[in-house]
Amino acid sequence: MAIERDDLLKKIAGLEKEVGQLRQALVSHAVIDQAIGMVITHGRLLPDQGWDVLRTVSQNTNTKVRLIAEQIVQWPYSGRLPQDIQQALEAALARA
Repeated sequence: MAIERDDLLKKIAGLEKEVGQLRQALVSHAVIDQAIGMVITHGRLLPDQGWDVLRTVSQNTNTKVRLIAEQIVQWPYSGRLPQDIQQALEAALARA
């Protein structure tokens, strides 16, 4: 009986962790989609090009796409974009 209970508790803990990861993924996906929209608008690009630019900025700054997206989404509110991200963004937009 104790083994079954321990197995159940482990299963519950695993499922709770998975639910948390899925929730975080949903939030990250929404932020990335918003950033792609901003890149498309800023650079007058096609939707596929927006994702490519975001990914290129991520690779060139060695920063996760989610973090790049968060910076880009906050840009209009803060009025600032970190210099390395801004330079990588402008270079990627010029190549797109």
